[in-house]
Parts: sequence; C-alpha cells; structure tokens
Amino acid sequence: MGSFSITHWLIVLAVIVLLFGAKKIPELARGLGQGIKNFKEAVNEEEEEEKKTDTKEIAATEKSETKSETKTDKTTQNS
Repeated sequence: MGSFSITHWLIVLAVIVLLFGAKKIPELARGLGQGIKNFKEAVNEEEEEEKKTDTKEIAATEKSETKSETKTDKTTQNS
C-alpha cells in the first residue's frame, strides 16, 4: 500500500500528459534540466571563489611570516 506499482505510475503519467499536453512535457523537462545545470554551475563557482580566497589568505600569511623571519634573522645577526 505504501509503494507505487507500475500501474500507478502509468496512471500518473497519463494524467500528466492530459494536463500538460505532449508538447509541454519536453519543454518542462528542458526547463528543469537547465535549472539544475544553473544551480550546479553556481555551486561550483562559489566553491572556486572560496578556494581562491583561501589561497590568497595562505599566501598573505606565508608572506607575512617570511617578513617576520627575515626581520628576526637580521636582528639576530646584528647582536
């Protein structure tokens, strides 16, 4: 009773075809596919931006650490 059989799915499909018509179904599927594609692209762009930001932060941290080490080395050499 909880799951659908093949007969139930065929009835649902027939009702959808009657409601939307045979021409509208491919258009609806195409629109759904484009929506999913756009969503995936947006997620990937956001992940790439996060990676770039992380890389810039790491580079800035390493640069400041290098400057600190250089100053420490000069101070040690002068003593």
